[in-house]
Amino acid sequence: MKTKRIVEILASEAVDTDVVVKGWVRTKRGNKNVAFIALNDGSCMRSIQIVVDLNKIPEETLKPVTTGACLRVDGRLVRSLGAGQGVEVQAERIEVYGTADPESYPLQKKGHSLEFLRDIAYLRPRTNTFGAVLRIRHAMAYAIHEYFNKNGFYYFHTPIITASDCEGAGAMFQVTTLDMANPPRTETGAVDYSKDFFGRSCNLTVSGQLEGELGALALGRIYTFGPTFRAENSNTPRHASEFWMIEPEAAFYELEDNMELAEDFLKYLINYALENCREDLEFMNKMWDPHLLERLEFVLKHDFKRLEYTEGIEILKASGRKFEFPCDWGCDLQSEHERYLVEEHFKRPVILINYPKEIKAFYMKQNDDGKTVRGMDVLFPGIGEIIGGSEREADYGKLRARVEELGMNERELWWYLDTRRWGSAPHSGFGLGFDRLLIFVTGLTNIRDVQPFPRTPQHADF
Repeated sequence: MKTKRIVEILASEAVDTDVVVKGWVRTKRGNKNVAFIALNDGSCMRSIQIVVDLNKIPEETLKPVTTGACLRVDGRLVRSLGAGQGVEVQAERIEVYGTADPESYPLQKKGHSLEFLRDIAYLRPRTNTFGAVLRIRHAMAYAIHEYFNKNGFYYFHTPIITASDCEGAGAMFQVTTLDMANPPRTETGAVDYSKDFFGRSCNLTVSGQLEGELGALALGRIYTFGPTFRAENSNTPRHASEFWMIEPEAAFYELEDNMELAEDFLKYLINYALENCREDLEFMNKMWDPHLLERLEFVLKHDFKRLEYTEGIEILKASGRKFEFPCDWGCDLQSEHERYLVEEHFKRPVILINYPKEIKAFYMKQNDDGKTVRGMDVLFPGIGEIIGGSEREADYGKLRARVEELGMNERELWWYLDTRRWGSAPHSGFGLGFDRLLIFVTGLTNIRDVQPFPRTPQHADF
């Protein structure tokens, strides 16, 4: 007989039928006549109750059935007489696939801290919290592809190994096959990367944006969705060394089009979560963040405020608020500034635009004032910046001059600059950190708790 997932059984109206269920034991209780086993297979938050008549199944068979054990249960699905559950399975046969020693199994009935669970990340998906987080993570990944497919964007695969540094920050992980204990040397004593696998120094990508722009300038609309890497020794709750990025790029999109895309995209994802992950979101709202559902609805109910950076600085300075980090024109806003604008001043999400060019990347389109660029950041309640993007500089002369001004290596960017020589076009795009989106959607506060196996400084376990 075909195994049925618990989510399908609980959603079905069919009763008085034979079923096979498989999963892991959450709890077992009972008396000398009957045992009750809560079985969960990860397909949903809820477990299904297995009722074991000890006259049919000997107690000896049930001895290895402890918390964490994996079972196959053949039985009869019937309506439950107990409160809080619609159906249960009356067991006819139980097979133990794998035991779990109750003395050493780390996930006992008591609650566990998130810090403790990070140390056993190989088991934490079995908990209610991480089962919910990972199901939400899947739903958001699916919704991303669905949204862009519906809106005429092509999924574009950009390289993970690259010789370019999109952000210009230099915090990149090196990729090499050289023997670093005894690498080949040039006449000057430097490492001779011409002898390396790719014939040059290469790194793991920090962004797919530059290559994504090439796709947009041929296919019109593309998006990338893949892993990116930053070798920053940062131990904040919002930073990881490996994370996933969603980066759409669209030809003939100017800044206003880019803002509309970002707002529509975020609202689509949040609405998808509310419609398809309700049970998991309600659990996270109850256990971790009592304002989670309210905050998600808040984003859907309000139009995003478009705000000039200069005006934002004026609002912050006039607020009378004593911020930890002072803010003047030319500074990069901190999370406390961004949240003040969203949560207290405007009471809705904000898209901050037209930043000073000195604090933004070389590829952003320069405004006529010579001081600002057509950059944008989307600011959310509880988190601050969730999206960063811009209209891209389409003028070859201006882009090349900016590269020279910043002392960047033009020889490494020749291919990017060439796109402005042959059929350049207005185009825009943005980046959304997938894991930061998950922080917002789950109500958790640490990026380590929304990734299955987080990679942070000094941590590369599992």
